[in-house]
Amino acid sequence: MEPFLLRRRALAACTATVAVGVLALAGLTGSASADPAPRPTGPTAVSTDQLSPGLLKAMRRDLGLTAAEARGGIGHESRAAAVAAGLKRALGADFAGARVSGDDAALTVATTDAADATRIGRAGAKAVVVAHSRAELDTAKAALDRVALRKAPEGIPAWYVDVATNRVVVQAARASAADAFLAAADVPHALVTVRESREEPRTFTDLRGGDAYYMNGLGRCSIGFPVKRGSSQSGFVSAGHCGTPGVGTSGYDQQAQGSFQGSVFPGRDYSWVATNTNWTPRALVNGYGNGDVPVTGSTEALEGSSVCRPGSTTGWHCGTVQQRNTSVTYQEGTVSGVTRTNVCAEPGDSGGSFISGSQAQGITSGGSGNCTQGGTTYFQPVNPALQAYGLTLVTNGTPTDPPTDPTDPPTDPGGGWAAGTFCNAGDRVTYGGVAYRCLQAHSAMAGWEPPNVPALWERG
Repeated sequence: MEPFLLRRRALAACTATVAVGVLALAGLTGSASADPAPRPTGPTAVSTDQLSPGLLKAMRRDLGLTAAEARGGIGHESRAAAVAAGLKRALGADFAGARVSGDDAALTVATTDAADATRIGRAGAKAVVVAHSRAELDTAKAALDRVALRKAPEGIPAWYVDVATNRVVVQAARASAADAFLAAADVPHALVTVRESREEPRTFTDLRGGDAYYMNGLGRCSIGFPVKRGSSQSGFVSAGHCGTPGVGTSGYDQQAQGSFQGSVFPGRDYSWVATNTNWTPRALVNGYGNGDVPVTGSTEALEGSSVCRPGSTTGWHCGTVQQRNTSVTYQEGTVSGVTRTNVCAEPGDSGGSFISGSQAQGITSGGSGNCTQGGTTYFQPVNPALQAYGLTLVTNGTPTDPPTDPTDPPTDPGGGWAAGTFCNAGDRVTYGGVAYRCLQAHSAMAGWEPPNVPALWERG
């Protein structure tokens, strides 16, 4: 099957389909939903005691995890992502990718230099020595992307960098289509694995994440995440294929809401809508009757991590991150830089939130299959959308910028704590006049201050 978008046309019946489309989440009015109480005081990327019942229920159904297992897994995955971020910077050009696996989210970090194995092991990760760096594979994939942006390749539903196999994977309906694609991009076969695929991805169209909104009678999508631009303008990010600049929107209740200010599709698949003052942005994703999910940041989850999404058609569904930086061919053209998952979706879910724990991951783009038989869904990472339009994500009622790469480790490990620094297990810092010892190697980030994350820091 070919990939397809998941936008739902207005007034269309919600019928079963083998194709999945774009998912969007509509914004809240001030009276649409009460804030969750209590809100978490620490970063739920690590402090997972207050995860949404709806998210936990979906993880039990789709991943077979108890609530305790889900909380533990999300905590492990968040800590692994922090360690991987520090190692990526430390290894530089040798870095070849990172992934997690197993119930405890065991971290594997790939490198092209065997001499890096000791450093990786000290950080608590398994080292794998491979032939190609992540930068080399990303360069090859970028060459394929440039060809696809000129003309969407026929018979090529998707392509991506696969960390586990250290190759660029090209999905193809037939070998001749893959050969032509590689030749046009001048990408050597030595870097590529061709996999036969009959996928037919499509987008999903139909200010709390997961709510529905409507586009001037043209269809329905779901809101991705509420955002701010500057100090006063509220809005939300969604899928680019849901609307073009100037198209008006109405909310889930059909009341006037706002209009698209920016939109990119194909190439990428993101947009942002500025809303009127009747709509209040919340740092929440719609729990669909099971408690709303708080959003505390946008730290990117690693390959292998659990990820969930709500949508205005199918509610909550979960799966895992399979490959980041994927390119996918829809009927409308090629979209690059999306993340491939095994989460299901259906038309009307387009534009909606993908979230890992409480960390915003991205905006539902499209896919194949459905939530009866299962399928593949792609999401547009949220941080590039925020950066493209100068937006800030609304988190716990306040906007925060997307995370940046960690800076160099502190020259004085015994000095003060600061966001962006890398700490090894055993390092000591001071924060608020109190001494702390690092329990697990990680890159510090806003919200992970030592008093807030006992899993990472110990007083004394």
